[in-house]
Amino acid sequence: MKYKIYTDGACSGNPGKGGWAAIILNEKSIQSNVSGGENSTTNNRMELMAPIMALNKIKKSSEIIIYTDSKYVKDGITEWIKKWKLNNWKSANKKPVKNKDLWIKLDNSCQKHKVTWKWVKAHAGNKFNNLVDELAVLETK
Repeated sequence: MKYKIYTDGACSGNPGKGGWAAIILNEKSIQSNVSGGENSTTNNRMELMAPIMALNKIKKSSEIIIYTDSKYVKDGITEWIKKWKLNNWKSANKKPVKNKDLWIKLDNSCQKHKVTWKWVKAHAGNKFNNLVDELAVLETK
């Protein structure tokens, strides 16, 4: 099975009340949405929660394209994580990696699928990126 997933996170205050959302589209363009929130969190944590929760909804090994407007998430999972693991979860400046718990969950969630990450510009007219942003913001209310 092949899927496209659009993800976003939002936070009212940083830290503050946060929300995450994902839109999952299957090969037949059948859409399902998942979303949630936390009372005291950060925007980056919500950006990470969205793909984690979306990937966990897909039970069978699949080909998945994840669209995110967060370079933090895309670059973190495709580039930085390799070095973090080699450096015992320390960043380039030798400090502990922030949100390590969620990076580990995201990495584990990706393992059973063939995941391709794509960055999309936020608020630039992409229908699904705009919709997932609205869903994430609703979770901050």
